[in-house]
Amino acid sequence: MSTELQSELDKAVELRRNFAIISHPDAGKTTLTEKLLLYGGAIHEAGAVKARRAQRKATSDWMAMEQQRGISITSTVLQFEYQNCQINLLDTPGHQDFSEDTYRTLAAADNAVMLIDAAKGLEPQTRKLFEVCKLRGLPIFTFVNKLDRPGREPLELLDEIEQELGLQTYAVNWPIGMGDRFKGVFDRNMQQIHLFERSAHGSREARDTTVDLGDAQIEELLEQDLYYQLKNDLELLEGVGPELNLELVHQGKMTPVFFGSAMTNFGVELFLKYFLDYALKPGSHNSSVGEVPPTYPDFSGFVFKLQANMDPKHRDRVAFVRVCTGKFEKDMTVNHARTGKVVRLSRPQKLFAQERESIDEAYPGDVIGLNNPGVFAIGDTIYTGQKLEYEGIPYFSPELFATLRNPNPSKFKQFQKGISELREEGAVQIMYSTDEAKRDPILAAVGQLQFEVVQFRLQNEYGVETLLELLPYSVARWVEGGWEALNQVGRVFNTTTVKDSMGRPVLLFRNEWNCQQLQGDHPELKLSAIAPVSGQQPVE
Repeated sequence: MSTELQSELDKAVELRRNFAIISHPDAGKTTLTEKLLLYGGAIHEAGAVKARRAQRKATSDWMAMEQQRGISITSTVLQFEYQNCQINLLDTPGHQDFSEDTYRTLAAADNAVMLIDAAKGLEPQTRKLFEVCKLRGLPIFTFVNKLDRPGREPLELLDEIEQELGLQTYAVNWPIGMGDRFKGVFDRNMQQIHLFERSAHGSREARDTTVDLGDAQIEELLEQDLYYQLKNDLELLEGVGPELNLELVHQGKMTPVFFGSAMTNFGVELFLKYFLDYALKPGSHNSSVGEVPPTYPDFSGFVFKLQANMDPKHRDRVAFVRVCTGKFEKDMTVNHARTGKVVRLSRPQKLFAQERESIDEAYPGDVIGLNNPGVFAIGDTIYTGQKLEYEGIPYFSPELFATLRNPNPSKFKQFQKGISELREEGAVQIMYSTDEAKRDPILAAVGQLQFEVVQFRLQNEYGVETLLELLPYSVARWVEGGWEALNQVGRVFNTTTVKDSMGRPVLLFRNEWNCQQLQGDHPELKLSAIAPVSGQQPVE
């Protein structure tokens, strides 16, 4: 490798940070995302990239259904610059019905930001997503939000994180007051108090007055009881809290905690500054040839998400690729590990929610959008040079099942196309009956809202009205060893056998008890709650 390319890669990796935000619905994830973009200069007023309409819409929520309901149900990628660093923010669905999309996005993230509502503390969805971060060993940064409303005691929240998640906590800043009396935060590292002025609905950066601890001015700027409370809290923190240990942070064993209010912008910029200092830079990835460092000279990356019809005018399909090694260049030809084909990557895009711009190059840690004319599937590896393949992204066990019918035969083609594209995208898992006479697809989802989105999008994007019929199952298990292993067992009871989109056998059970009963009767049959990762082509 030329020394020029080597130093270019070293520099690019040094300046990149990549993270996903995880939270329970309503913790303020979309608001925090917007405010980070505001400070990154990517948008000039929170609430809209361009205020084309009087009613502003959130930058990261682009699908019609999201804007109607005010929730995030697709993952998008937002790239912006801050203090010379390129930041890739992988926005994930906040709604628990879309946790599978979030699992896939976390596969492309180097860090996670856990957002917590100060009044509610840890909530079920946050815990579930934390487990996924833990499995992947991701460093976790905690932002305690909504300090501008009445909430729980900060020390109590730290204690909850330590007790329930087994994470050591280190408060990087400390709140001064709460609710109507939330005045600002104390930066423990710089020993400075940041007092904020509220701006109109937080649509612009918050103005802040910085005062050193112990400055005589504090007496005039801060009410006496708040100042004493702060000094008491700090004494307690210094006495019982651990020191910040970045090694433990990078191992996912300690979380730096920040307090603030995304709505009023208090504490957001302070968080962003420290995040750049403390976060992991793009690192090595595990592959079929071992650990590959980001500065490996040959280009490689993997597809972690597919999205159809991001631009309804062009009926396009976009594959989101996380760049892992080397340098990506426009129009380069790469090898496709699963199919063995050679693919030319023309028209690469930098994604900013629905807005795109063409790019000429990208580096490890970046996410690029590639037009996908049916070539890519989730988990695919693309590479140049020596063949390598990254670990695939598994599908998790769905809990809801329904048959989807197309009552209008004249829309057969549109129905098939819609189902095929939404399946590729991972919007929902698709299974089929083993009875050839039954051709209606079986939708398998983690949450009810996934069904609604599929029906909404089939109608909206493909012009097909559909009927949904719920099925009485709640547990799915893949058969390890495939059809051969299943046939050796002979007849199985209290279960229905279907095949997934790869043609592999899946057993559906009404409940966990039926599943355990079958395993008791046939201990030789190995069942898995996670779909085997494979490089097969889906069956049509």
